[in-house]
Amino acid sequence: MQKLEKITFNPQGEDPVDFYVLEQTRIGGFNYILVTDFEEGDGEALILKDLSKDGEEESVFTIVSDDDELSAVAGVFENMMEDIQFVQE
Repeated sequence: MQKLEKITFNPQGEDPVDFYVLEQTRIGGFNYILVTDFEEGDGEALILKDLSKDGEEESVFTIVSDDDELSAVAGVFENMMEDIQFVQE
């Protein structure tokens, strides 16, 4: 298994949070990343949407929460990664 890229998010007013990037894609002009809180094994996964403009030094991500957008992007990631299946809670 390849080593996953670790990224640190710094939410305003909160402690930094580390995530591991499982996959990334670009849909409709936006970059999306699939991240998890554990480097190995089963963990919680989130799909994050990059809201920053092209060329900006820092990325601004938001958790994808719209059901239609989440379903569409999750489907793309499931097709890209054969060993993953999303379960929405």
